[in-house]
Amino acid sequence: MKVTDKDVAYVAELANLELTEEERAGMLRDLNSILDYIDRLNELDTSDVPPMAQVSDRYGVDQSKQGSERFAYANREDVLEGLRKSLPHELALENAPDADEDFFRVPKVIER
Repeated sequence: MKVTDKDVAYVAELANLELTEEERAGMLRDLNSILDYIDRLNELDTSDVPPMAQVSDRYGVDQSKQGSERFAYANREDVLEGLRKSLPHELALENAPDADEDFFRVPKVIER
């Protein structure tokens, strides 16, 4: 499936991007190049490759462990955010250019 100039223009509009003709042409070339590469990858015979959840192991992981045991290092204890000292509300709003007593006020940036 090839990406067309119309596709690039449509996605740019959805993303609210203003692309020049040169940028649109470059985007078209790049996206089609990516899709061509994916087509090349799809030609590979992967029938002998077992499914994987991870593509690499962390350095120093015990190779004798199996399954989720091998990746136990990725787990950590949950820490309640309330236990950490945070910035007082009044101090956070103190230097805001525009705020009420509870929130920062910011200008509207979406015009549509």
